[in-house]
Amino acid sequence: MWYGVFLWALVSSLFFHVPAGLLALFTLRHHKYGRFMSVSILLMGIVGPITAGILTSVAIAGVYRAAGKEMISFEAITLGTGQTFCVVVVSFLRVLATL
Repeated sequence: MWYGVFLWALVSSLFFHVPAGLLALFTLRHHKYGRFMSVSILLMGIVGPITAGILTSVAIAGVYRAAGKEMISFEAITLGTGQTFCVVVVSFLRVLATL
C-alpha cells in the first residue's frame, strides 16, 4: 500500500524537478557556479521523495491499515501527487518570502 503512494510521489516529483533542472542548466550554463544549481534541483527531486516521501507514505498506509480500509489505485495517485503538490507550494512560498 505504501509503495504505490511512494512511487506516485517520486514520479510526480520528477515530473516537476527534471524540467526545472534542465531549464536551470540551460539558462545558467555559462555561469561559473550557477550551473551546479541544476544538479541540486535534480538531486532534490530524487532525494526529497526518497526520504520524506517514504515516511509520509508509510504514515498514510498505516492510517489506512489501522482503519481497515483497502487503498484503490486512484487514491494512491491522488495521495502521491498531493504530497508533491504540497512540496511545490511550500517551495514557492519559501522563495517568495526571501525576496
